[in-house]
Amino acid sequence: MSRGDWNALWAGAFLTELSRSGVREICVAPGSRSAPLVLAASESGLFRMFSIVDERSAGFFALGIGKKTDRPAVVITTSGTAAANLYPAVIEASQGEVPLLVLTADRPHRLRDTDGNQAMDQLRLFGTFPRAFFDVEPPRLEGPSFRHLRGLAVRAVSVSLGPPRGPVHLNFPFEKPLEPNPAQHHFDIPSEKLDEEIEAFQQRHPLAVFGRVGGEPFTQVSPTLLSVSESGLSQVRAAIEGAKRGVIVAGPVPNAAAVAPAVLALGAATGFPVLADPLSGSRFSPSDGATVVAGYELFLRSRGARKALSPDLVLRVGGSPTSSAVLSYLGESSNALQVVIDDGHRWKDHLASAHHYLRGSPTLILEHLTEGSPPVQESGWVDRWREAEVRTRRVLDALSPGELLEGEILAAVCNSLPEGANLLVASSMPIRDLDAFSGPRKTGIQVFGNRGVSGIDGLVSTTVGISQGQASDSASTKSESGESKPDRPTVGVLGDLAFFHDMNGLLGLKNLDARVVFVVVNNDGGGIFHTLPVRAHEPAFSRFFATPHGLDFGKAADLHGIPYRQASTLDGFRTEFSEALKQKGPTILEVRTDREKTHERRAWVVDEVVDAMEGFGSPKG
Repeated sequence: MSRGDWNALWAGAFLTELSRSGVREICVAPGSRSAPLVLAASESGLFRMFSIVDERSAGFFALGIGKKTDRPAVVITTSGTAAANLYPAVIEASQGEVPLLVLTADRPHRLRDTDGNQAMDQLRLFGTFPRAFFDVEPPRLEGPSFRHLRGLAVRAVSVSLGPPRGPVHLNFPFEKPLEPNPAQHHFDIPSEKLDEEIEAFQQRHPLAVFGRVGGEPFTQVSPTLLSVSESGLSQVRAAIEGAKRGVIVAGPVPNAAAVAPAVLALGAATGFPVLADPLSGSRFSPSDGATVVAGYELFLRSRGARKALSPDLVLRVGGSPTSSAVLSYLGESSNALQVVIDDGHRWKDHLASAHHYLRGSPTLILEHLTEGSPPVQESGWVDRWREAEVRTRRVLDALSPGELLEGEILAAVCNSLPEGANLLVASSMPIRDLDAFSGPRKTGIQVFGNRGVSGIDGLVSTTVGISQGQASDSASTKSESGESKPDRPTVGVLGDLAFFHDMNGLLGLKNLDARVVFVVVNNDGGGIFHTLPVRAHEPAFSRFFATPHGLDFGKAADLHGIPYRQASTLDGFRTEFSEALKQKGPTILEVRTDREKTHERRAWVVDEVVDAMEGFGSPKG
């Protein structure tokens, strides 16, 4: 029995246990040292597998799957800088609380701290960002080692699912030969063909080799739901009952689709208006009787509106909202009783304005608070919010149809998507424009963003990963190509720099039946920097911040064989986007805008809304 056979048995046991623990997708970046893991996964037939050349892209692809499915996808790399390229995705998974399993192959222990080729220190490679790190022992043909390995697989999945959710890193050292004897490494081959050593090992340690009877996980782990003491809940219930001007601020949360119904139910029960961040899951879902307010990013810039809408109670769910206007509103409302509800990794009160912090399952806490909550609103309180929204909508509806405003692109995308569609929005201006210009929907869509650290990288790959997470578990576990047939489109709205930064992610679409539309808002540079004071510092501003590039993304579409569309007017965009949504495969739709004019137009819209709020809240307002 060769070392390669040991590697195969070892990798096979681990991966089988991952499958039994609910893992379905594996993303593979090519490399030699990871061969035992890749071969075992491929030949097991247990996973949907994706081959992705660029490791950074592979990490974000797996992240996208985790965002959509709320279960960890696996990404496998070889040793060295290949593993280091996963760092951005690991950070985003950690800060954004997305389940992810990172399997890095490594040189054997004896080559550590030597000049062995491609050998480097991979222990705790990703620092403090993983929820856990495991330096897996080298393959050993010993029963206790195999049992420990199976238990480790279960533990990795459990830790990744949290709470809090996040990445788990496992480092696998392998000796050469890496590849097994093809006739020896399957668990189910006839006994007459088995190597005597393998056969003897199986007979002595059937549990270690085959796992639990019936395909059950080696260890059954009960899901963890953090609960809050009754005394804490009672204090908040009393605050709700006594509030005259309560507000619910629904911020970004992992697994938003599960939390949103509880947010909306509490909003309906209490009558509190709901300020729902685009990533909260509550903004673009049926409101079910709750008052979901849109336009707050614009009308809360009015000092008079903030004063008239001053709350006495704020229930904050999840992380801080994207809207800078809401953050200012919360900061100015420090005298109001503020309650944070979250079970995540990071402290969700960077404004230091919370009076109560209910650390537990948001869904369970919200359900407890909803039970028996009578509407307690001051007469006219909700009407004030509705009036502010109406005034804002009048300004937006009066915009000249001949001018293309980037915010209108986001609104058009949101309004055109079919029920159940997926929308990923980049972290710079697109997420802010979606927040400012888009209203609630009658039918639900899921909105995603990489706002853990709000990086520019990996957004193309994350979008493609979300599209593959869209496919049902049963779509395709037989094909190594990872082909699937998602029935609802996935749309990524990215700025030109974000799209350029991850164009390698387009290669991940090869051999995938993916209904993906990339809307590239091309203003030839970094538009968000126009909103910052550095804008006044020319010529350094243009060269080092705005960074105009003059790229034509139609050539990127040609390179990857992806259909390309272009629009320069709002009506033209609506037409092209409608056609793109009908396609069965990927499409790149480029919209060219003027960075300077867009900034001026946004500022004009804000001024118009602030003017429209003149007298708001006064007896005659």
